[in-house]
Formats: sequence, structure tokens, C-alpha cells
Amino acid sequence: MIEAELKARVRAPLETLRRLDERAEGRAEVYQDTYYDTVDGALEARDEELRVRTVHGPEETRTVLTYKGARVDEESGSKPEYETCVEDAEAVHATLRGLGYVPAITFEKRCRNYVFEARGRQMLATLVRVPELEGTFLELETLVEEKDVATALVDVRTVLAELGIGTEDLTRELYTAAVKARRRAAGP
Repeated sequence: MIEAELKARVRAPLETLRRLDERAEGRAEVYQDTYYDTVDGALEARDEELRVRTVHGPEETRTVLTYKGARVDEESGSKPEYETCVEDAEAVHATLRGLGYVPAITFEKRCRNYVFEARGRQMLATLVRVPELEGTFLELETLVEEKDVATALVDVRTVLAELGIGTEDLTRELYTAAVKARRRAAGP
């Protein structure tokens, strides 16, 4: 499946939050993300991602192993995504290190997730704050077959507009790249 997704900087977080709350009940979660790569950065060079995400929610903590392939849509950055829940986070980290992968970056995302149906699609909207970055972001995604990516992205753009997000607010900047840049700028 392809994660047809758009990400935007949110200019009016409280208004966007209000509009999301009208659609669904939000779920506050904190993500602890560790991205892995080979020592020589081969995954990043191929536009692929390998991530272990531990999600701390109000009632449970769960860990998900995710592999994202190279982009299938340049404009949005939408990628094929394969993920599975894992029982033991430390075992997964140890397995990846044992296979020769190294942690490329680890950071935290503070999220409020909303699951709802719109335009005949199941959508996930995530309002995101990354403590190391300025501003609030909104990710809106739906899972589709590769042949449906373009149509799904039209639907995602329409829902974003309904949430008060304009095309000028869209960004393709990756959190990983932004956090790395911020850390480089801060120095040792």
C-alpha cells in the first residue's frame, strides 16, 4: 500500500485543532522515533526509511517497525509503507544493530491523532509538534493502491482546505532532515 500523504505547516493551530475536533475524537500520543541506516547511508541514498517507533499513549505503549520505500510521487513525497507491531522494542533495536544497521537519528514527536472518513476514504490526521523544531505541522494521509495515489492526493488536498490549510502551507521537508539541520546549527 502507498501512504498518500501531505504535510503542512499550521498557521493557526488552535483553529485547526477545533476543526479536527469537529471531525473526530483526538488521541494524544508521544512518538519516540529511531531511524536506522547502513553505516554508509545507503537507505537514505535510495530514498528509503527504516524506523522503529515506540508510541506512548494514555492507555498503552506499543512499538511499530516500519519500512518505507522510495517515493512514488515526487510532489507529495508519498511512499510505499510496510509496518508491523512488535512485542519487544529492545529486541527489534538489537536485531537491527545485529544486522549491521546503525541509528541514524532519534527524536520525539508529540502528536494528536484523528481517524475519520472523508471523501469516501479512511483518513488519519496528525497534528505534530517536534520539540526541537519551531511550529506545528499537520500530516494528512490515506492508504491506497499505487494506481490511486493521484486521486487520493486530490481528496487529501480538499480535506486540508476544509481544515483551513492552503497549498502555500504545504511542505515536503522531512522531520529527520530538519532535526539534523537544527542539531548541526546548535553545535556540539
